[in-house]
Amino acid sequence: MLKKDWYSVVLLCLLLAVGCREHGDDRETLTAGADQVTTTQSEVKPDSGVVKTVDTPAISNNELLPTIRWQDAPYHIGETVFLVGQIANTGKSSSGHRFLNFGRRRNDVTGFIGRDVVAQFSAPPEETLKGKKVRIRGELYRYSGKPNIRIEKPTDVVVLPDDASFSELATKKPVLIKVGDVVKICTLNVLNLFDSIDNPYHKDEDTNAKLREDLDLLAKSIHHIDADVLVLQEVENRGYLNDFNRALLSDLGYRHVVLTEGNDRRGIDVAVLSRLPVGPVTSYRHLTFPDANGDAMHFRRDFLQVRIEPEKGKPFDIFAVHLKSKYGGEAGDVTRLGEARMIRKLLDRLLQKDPQGRFILCGDFNDTIESPSMKAIVGAGDGALKTFFDEVPPAKRITYNLEPYQSMIDFILASPAMAAEYVKGSYQIFSGSPSETGSDHNAVVARFRID
Repeated sequence: MLKKDWYSVVLLCLLLAVGCREHGDDRETLTAGADQVTTTQSEVKPDSGVVKTVDTPAISNNELLPTIRWQDAPYHIGETVFLVGQIANTGKSSSGHRFLNFGRRRNDVTGFIGRDVVAQFSAPPEETLKGKKVRIRGELYRYSGKPNIRIEKPTDVVVLPDDASFSELATKKPVLIKVGDVVKICTLNVLNLFDSIDNPYHKDEDTNAKLREDLDLLAKSIHHIDADVLVLQEVENRGYLNDFNRALLSDLGYRHVVLTEGNDRRGIDVAVLSRLPVGPVTSYRHLTFPDANGDAMHFRRDFLQVRIEPEKGKPFDIFAVHLKSKYGGEAGDVTRLGEARMIRKLLDRLLQKDPQGRFILCGDFNDTIESPSMKAIVGAGDGALKTFFDEVPPAKRITYNLEPYQSMIDFILASPAMAAEYVKGSYQIFSGSPSETGSDHNAVVARFRID
């Protein structure tokens, strides 16, 4: 009896152990699944406990990929592309891989479908795709010296119409727009051009990514303006500005994207897009100077100097400005006036060195022309900067377009020598609103001769 009871106890323990292990495995699996879901939906800032929801990117990766003809594949090895062409013939290996050949020569491009991917197709791809015109998304690589494109899922292959023109589908070469003897300058605060990725080194989790509909509105507005040099404020980073330029402004010919990271805790920066060649770029973000109360400070964003070097014409400098906002009341005024005085000091140094210095100062100054900060920047005497807004009717002098704070706080100013090249009557303010242009600021435009 004792022996039988001992066997029962052992059997019960074994069953309990197996049961615990099974439930433990289930619990681990559920935990892993929950972690996976959390990772795809949100990001946690290290050491902060702050969770930022990551939305679907407003600019998809597909918009940034080039579309190339299969004959150009050797020039894009290592890149992910859309490749277009007609499948000349197909093949199948003894191990089950499939091959889509774009040409009939041995070294022509081959689309590779691994046997594990083949099973995902609803019909044998070597049969259904032979002779078809297709567009394939994938990474180009070399195998035995031959260009290949890897197909990772059936949706990577799209069958095109029989009359599809590959040359028309292929991404056009970068647009080159020649600028004549007059350059069109524009400044525009783009209202939080932020991506959906949390930057752990900036306090950007409180700023939503710019919606696609607002990106489209902003791009439409920029197309309408059609400036040669575009000075921007409130851009989160160079990478996203570059994506925005490639995806939505590619036909405007902005070959040069300039942005250096500034001091703003939220991560907003000033930037320049230019059709004209860019020379040296100077950031003053590290400069230490006194605010209006004498306390040490830096530029809250940056004060960015960009040399523009026309192939035919005289070079000139663009200074991109975004002064401290009025948020914070008197403390904000103290900071903004300190920034303004430092800017004037830097400009005076340039003019002392070269009284004929050619430069344009533009951006979001966050103050009206009668304010102490603007008076400090404009200056007086022979070195005073020139303003041109008096050409705009008073009722239309609005650059911040939201009620009840509508006012003119964005400007284009010029040194005396550059002002001599100003095209009279060219100063414009493009009226709009967030629902019309994707921004709470109106663009300001002016033209200057550069011959």
